[in-house]
Amino acid sequence: MHLPSLTDLRASARVVSLPLHTRFRGILVREAMLLEGPEGWAEFSPFTEYADAEAAAWLAAAIEYGWEGTPAPAREAIPVNATVPAVAAASVPDVLARFDGCRTAKVKVAEPGQTLADDVARVRAVRAAMGPQGRIRVDANGAWNVDEAEHAVHALAEFDLEYVEQPCATVPELAELRTRIRYMDIPIAADESVRKAEDPVAVARAGAADLLVVKVQPLGGVRRALAVVAEAGLPAVVSSALDTSVGLAMGTALAAALPDLAFDCGLGTASLLAADVTAESLRPRSGELPVGRIAPDTALLETHAAAPERRDWWLARLERCHALLSAS
Repeated sequence: MHLPSLTDLRASARVVSLPLHTRFRGILVREAMLLEGPEGWAEFSPFTEYADAEAAAWLAAAIEYGWEGTPAPAREAIPVNATVPAVAAASVPDVLARFDGCRTAKVKVAEPGQTLADDVARVRAVRAAMGPQGRIRVDANGAWNVDEAEHAVHALAEFDLEYVEQPCATVPELAELRTRIRYMDIPIAADESVRKAEDPVAVARAGAADLLVVKVQPLGGVRRALAVVAEAGLPAVVSSALDTSVGLAMGTALAAALPDLAFDCGLGTASLLAADVTAESLRPRSGELPVGRIAPDTALLETHAAAPERRDWWLARLERCHALLSAS
């Protein structure tokens, strides 16, 4: 990878702070840094709690996209799912209404402070709203132990789950759960066990998952993500990290380059944002997103510019991550 100078990166860096419609991943505001390279705009937006060693991969992804370009696409549009945060069941119809034409919904479960009964009520509401033809997947973000996960899958099975995403935190736990629920024919998808692992293919080697959830920024770029999928030999779902439309376009580049795309992708999350960096936000239309680059609107970059102290925080983070990439 050609590494631009820190001076070049800082020259175009813009930091934004975008409000969300509903609390998601424990936050109500999403911060992101946008960088403009010769190929176009890219996003660097590791969550604020991530350490520099992990965040550096996100910078590598932004540099690849903005400075090196992307592989040739195999498709021009990407089918995407709706994303339902850990809201009350009564709020589900309003959430789904933001995802035009989506035939699949990913439902957050195992939220801290909530119960399995809350999860069951939320998933029941999604099934009622989507009807029998809709597809439902649930995401626990690794919050259950094996016994809790087994119990939860039994409780949610009546809603005809497409798969359960990262029900447990560790690869051995996923492998054990997969053995326990094999007779139920409910696949297990690995997310954190891919994007936060030193060896993102270990979960596949262990037989601990039926499919992978891959994200461009955490895996270090489109080409790195494609290599992980190819080595794992499992179907893949491309998802987002609550990106701006610029970052979501990076995700569509990965989804477009995959040889096979059997599942709707989790790239419709601009619908969770109450503001974006472009007036034509990359939101689902008839359940799909177009493949292509997004350029932010200058006026919106100004409107949603982060406070000076937050901009300084991100610039310092950029410098540290750039140093890590330079040393690697």
